[in-house]
Amino acid sequence: MIRDIRELSDDPAAYAAELQRRWGGLLSYRYIGRNHSSMNVGPADDTVTLRSDMCDDGGGILLCVFGIASPEGGLVSDLEAVPNPVVHSCQVLDPGVGVTRFEVRTEDLKRGQRMSYSRSLIVDADDPARVLAMTEGQGVTIGVPPEGLQKMTVEPIEVVDSPDLPPLWQVFGGSRVDARTWLIPRLSSNVASPDAALHVGPQFVLTETAARSCVADSVHTDAFFGVSSHTMFLARAKVGPFRFVAEPLPEVDGALAARTRAYDDGADGKLVTVTTHVFRRF
Repeated sequence: MIRDIRELSDDPAAYAAELQRRWGGLLSYRYIGRNHSSMNVGPADDTVTLRSDMCDDGGGILLCVFGIASPEGGLVSDLEAVPNPVVHSCQVLDPGVGVTRFEVRTEDLKRGQRMSYSRSLIVDADDPARVLAMTEGQGVTIGVPPEGLQKMTVEPIEVVDSPDLPPLWQVFGGSRVDARTWLIPRLSSNVASPDAALHVGPQFVLTETAARSCVADSVHTDAFFGVSSHTMFLARAKVGPFRFVAEPLPEVDGALAARTRAYDDGADGKLVTVTTHVFRRF
């Protein structure tokens, strides 16, 4: 079992070392190239350079990429608290076909004693008047780290764009059972948050993958792009395997949708996350 960093709260040196190891090994942000200046040493950079594996077959940006780039939750960093997501939503105005970089402009809305809220505007980094998407989120503080934590040096993952890149679901350890069901194996350090639960990144990726897969199966085409997503994190996914099961909804005037449930099969099949994804035909 991966250790919950909160168990080290009384040992600042051990806590800092473990946070460096866990944050430096987390796949989500490093793989898509998202730098968080609140956590990382170095200049602030709120842009993400797009690759072919971050887009659908029509060139639209995947909803999960917007989610990972702007996880929301009130801008509470792991240096200030042990954060946990509650709700995340994304609305797409422009699927971003032809965009090479986007910029995340985040607004801290409110921080309470435990709950916090933020939202982001995502624009084409090379044409800021082109608004791509809006995200909003709510998070909760589930622990307080020791004082004196410092920003960390994180080695990026250099990924060269190529049509041979694996899909994101494969990178995050996913596998397909059928058109409606996908799996991530037992919790591992590269997909776990410091509090020893499945990070939002792989959850964004696999819930969208399951939704897209079941919709494509029901309408016999994958020529559609993401319009919106809404995610509710019901419980920490702590053990695994994690099972993502999607249900397609009837098409309405070109709008396609699916609802997905994520279960922790290593915790007696506990329901941990639910999502809704809406798509539209190109």
